[in-house]
Amino acid sequence: MSNLASLMTQAQASLMENVDARTKLAGSNRMEILLFSLGTNETFGINVFKVREVSKTPAITKSPHMPDGVEGLISLRGNVIPVVSLARVMHLADAPPGRGGSMMVTEYSKRTLGFLVHDVDRIIRVEWDKVRAPESVTGGMHAYITAITELDNGKLVSIVDVEQIMANTFGEALVGQIEKMGGDEEYNLFFVDDSAVARKKIAEVLEKLGVKHKHAQNGMEAWTRLSGMAAHAQQTGRSLRDEVNVILVDAEMPEMDGYVLTKNIKSDSRFNGIPVVMHSSLSSEANRSMGKAVGVDAYVAKFDAEALADTLRPLLLKSQRD
Repeated sequence: MSNLASLMTQAQASLMENVDARTKLAGSNRMEILLFSLGTNETFGINVFKVREVSKTPAITKSPHMPDGVEGLISLRGNVIPVVSLARVMHLADAPPGRGGSMMVTEYSKRTLGFLVHDVDRIIRVEWDKVRAPESVTGGMHAYITAITELDNGKLVSIVDVEQIMANTFGEALVGQIEKMGGDEEYNLFFVDDSAVARKKIAEVLEKLGVKHKHAQNGMEAWTRLSGMAAHAQQTGRSLRDEVNVILVDAEMPEMDGYVLTKNIKSDSRFNGIPVVMHSSLSSEANRSMGKAVGVDAYVAKFDAEALADTLRPLLLKSQRD
């Protein structure tokens, strides 16, 4: 475990501190995954940049009225954080009893959590185009898997949907009062996110704003649909901006990540004048710098409904004035 912790520390330090290297990683449609086990035959993965550290399972303080799957609380460098048993949350009946031997401390959407796992394996680098959406199987473990990839030995890796785990364990983030866009203009937005929870929340914000919207579930699907819309606008002699005022992209997505999608959009003159906003749970300064490097016009961290609305509103207004 100490060797793995050292490996993670080195990998994160080198990539977080070297923005150029990190940008090249994202721009080349690759990501790094931390592999782990929940004591079953399956291998699971999580984006390494959501993981702050790995340790042996610490002493956990039980607390009353905790949501199902939450083992209790720990104090980590002055902060009290909840600790979640992934095997329990994902309803893995064949997982061994006990809390597991390892804990991953994750940072996601401005929230820090401890994830208990059976064991942590290693970090691998994968091409996003080798990562695919899971088959549409509902219920059980499959509800918590956002993507699938394959190791060199043919073994499948299930990448966990942290958004879904958080929503099911702690409840979905509430979308409060959001002021509707003023005037009689029609606003249109295209967004892409591979998480069903995120798509639902984004749609709620847009509906409160009074913005019409279309969406895709991964970067490749988004690029195919956007390219088709651009080609149709070109053929009919219309401006694409009549159909799309703003494009909202997630960072991590199967088949094509948000950085490559943004590069494709920004290098295609048919999309001139249409701002791209990156909406990501990876909220570090390095990720913002990566977004800026590929040309995003704004960056907003998930999931803050007011921040998202406040980011989109001036861009939508500007699109109608230009």
